[in-house]
Amino acid sequence: MKTGFWIAGRYSFARKRFRVINIISGISLGGIIIGVSTLLVVMSVLNGFQKLSRELFMTVDSPVQLVPYKGRSLDVPDTLLREIRKIDGVSWAQPFAEGQAILSAGDRSELVTVKGLTDNAQQRLVQQKHHVFPYFSEGSVSVGELLAYRLGILPGSEVRMFSPELISVGLQSLSQPYLLPALSLTRARTASLFSLQKIFDDRYVLTSDTLARSILLLGHGQYSGIDIRGDGRISDSDLERHLGRWLSEKRLDRQYRIRTLAEKYSDLFAVMQLEKWASFSVLMLVIIVAVLSLAGSLAMTVIDKRRELFYLRCLGLERPQFMTIFIVEGGLTGLVGTAAGSVLAWCICRAQEVYGFVQLPSKSAFIISAYPVSMNGGDFLAVGVSTFILCLLVSLYPAGQAAAIATSNSLDSKSE
Repeated sequence: MKTGFWIAGRYSFARKRFRVINIISGISLGGIIIGVSTLLVVMSVLNGFQKLSRELFMTVDSPVQLVPYKGRSLDVPDTLLREIRKIDGVSWAQPFAEGQAILSAGDRSELVTVKGLTDNAQQRLVQQKHHVFPYFSEGSVSVGELLAYRLGILPGSEVRMFSPELISVGLQSLSQPYLLPALSLTRARTASLFSLQKIFDDRYVLTSDTLARSILLLGHGQYSGIDIRGDGRISDSDLERHLGRWLSEKRLDRQYRIRTLAEKYSDLFAVMQLEKWASFSVLMLVIIVAVLSLAGSLAMTVIDKRRELFYLRCLGLERPQFMTIFIVEGGLTGLVGTAAGSVLAWCICRAQEVYGFVQLPSKSAFIISAYPVSMNGGDFLAVGVSTFILCLLVSLYPAGQAAAIATSNSLDSKSE
């Protein structure tokens, strides 16, 4: 077997008698390098946009949330918050009240999402967005700009809000008159309009946790969940794992469950993942074409070396060793091409991260000026392994042909 590897190395880097074989070999190697680098750069850019989206979502939401296992609310005592903040990697935990509501302004109404934030959560948002004043006060709300534009809401405008649960209470009050005091619309003043991210600007209303609980008909001390943020030392997946371990140890996994951003906005993130792997499938065609040219190069090498193969047979090489020669030669080409393409992609992505030399076509329309990139080791591994396996697979046919020629009993097939 070692002999097969040594001969494969000689065949890979030795000059062939027919220059066309050298040209085809160079084309196949160059195609693999270009295909691998292009694929990795495109996937890194898509990762960059996905990372940017996550960062925009995390202006209002957190990467990990603790929500009730069943129902729509949970009790949040101070002891629970203190226990969560003691978990390794957790730096911030604040309860929130969130749900659907009808927002009415003038003669126009729309279904919106109301999110009630604690004072600490609003302070974090103000500092993160470098806002001069608080977005809302205790009895006021802040409305997304796109939503405000559709409903004609301006700062200082009065709005009315009620949740779908109020309708259910109204129907129950027909037979239970003591519920009538709950049948009142919440009126609030619009303190400001915010612009954070399209999905928030389009349908979100931010307010205090007290006013949100009143709108959503949540009891005192009840919330929709707890926003949990890491301290930056660990990834979001590690934070989720630590929180899950804590729930299991405290036997609270039947009372609370973990919800991530990818789960909350599953439709959007599923589309982004589909776009990423669709690009992977399409750009793999470039690599497949290069790999097929590698098969042609190996087949021509078999023809070029048929006399040498016969001599090796006379020296005692067996069929498996002949196949090893060309399988290893194809694998070496794939390995070199994959490594070079990966290094080239890393250099391009790193340069884009540092210098941002590829600008977006309309910088004023975006919050960033250049294409974002985020390199993922899993992507590099997936592309490298896929390309290497393809190179090995296409090497099987030339290897079989080489073994057939070398083990043939006819000397005429080896002569020129």
